[in-house]
Formats: sequence, C-alpha cells, structure tokens
Amino acid sequence: MTFTFRFLEEVALADLAFEACGDSPSELFQAAAQAVIETIVNPMTVQPCREKSIERRAPTIADLLFDWLSDIVYLKDAESIVFREATAVVTQDQNQGEWQLHGTLTGAPIDPNSQELHADVKAVTKHLYEVRQEGPRWVARVVLDI
Repeated sequence: MTFTFRFLEEVALADLAFEACGDSPSELFQAAAQAVIETIVNPMTVQPCREKSIERRAPTIADLLFDWLSDIVYLKDAESIVFREATAVVTQDQNQGEWQLHGTLTGAPIDPNSQELHADVKAVTKHLYEVRQEGPRWVARVVLDI
C-alpha cells in the first residue's frame, strides 16, 4: 500500500490545503481521508470504539471523493465523532461508468479531555479542487474551510 498526503501551505491563507496521492483510487481516498482526519484531531489520541460505514455512488471520481471527505466533516458536526482511521474500496462500474465507494471510518465521540483536537474543519471546498491521474498514480488537491 502506497499512499501519501502533504499539506500545501502556499495555496490557501485562511483555509488549509493538502495534496493526497495513491497508487489506486482506493489509496487516494484513504490518503485524503487521513489528511482530513489529521487536520481535525491527532488520530493516535482517538480510541477506535465506533465504526461508521459509508456507501456512496457518483458519476465522477472527483464527485465521489468530495462526498467522502464531506461525510467525515458532517459526522464530526452532526454526531460529534472524530476518527482515527479510514479505509476505502473504490471501484468503477464498467457498464454505467459510475464510481462506487465502500468506506469505513473508525473513531470515537469528541472528548477534549482525552483527544488532541486540532482545527475545526467547517467544509470541503471546490476552491482549487482537483482529482487527476498521473500515469499510474492518482492525485487530489483539496482545500478545507477552517
């Protein structure tokens, strides 16, 4: 498994930007999810006591990634959950061309006494948003509204 992410300090001043990479769409989704998770909290301080399954479909891989990352932010706000890790299986339906995600988020309720909380991410934005394939690698650039 080879996926990475790095924060892009020169892209957004009031927001936070990152670039995620993976050798497959699944790895790209895991890297991008981990970047969002680590923007919100130190994942090593989150106990893996709750699991959330995410099933999504979208016409493009960019739409699917946007929805996946938005789900992480939504669950933080709506259910007061932060996450330790994410797994993702991303496939494309060859007949319809539609992209599919089977994702799992593992985490715990927000607890400022035991968790090292970072930025309060408000949303994933479309500003400079991009998903592309570079040879065998998949790359995404994402700006988060914090």
